[in-house]
Amino acid sequence: MSVKEESFEKSLERLERIAVRLEAGDVPLEKGVALYKEGMGLVVTCRKRLEAARMEIALAGEDGVLRPFEVTDDEAAGLAGVAGEVS
Repeated sequence: MSVKEESFEKSLERLERIAVRLEAGDVPLEKGVALYKEGMGLVVTCRKRLEAARMEIALAGEDGVLRPFEVTDDEAAGLAGVAGEVS
């Protein structure tokens, strides 16, 4: 990645492209290892950005009290599936 950080969306798109290439199984070993390392770095970056965004989001309850944003089990499973595609 360049000195200038890419957006979350661009990082996620790159991660998805890496997963597709690795799943195809036609990448030479050295290139596959490099892609895997890049993908794992992108997983860490995306997770940190998601966590930072989650900390910024609060939901107002019916009583007007702000509560932390919570991810449902289904949403978390979907995110884990994206990250699991690279491993």
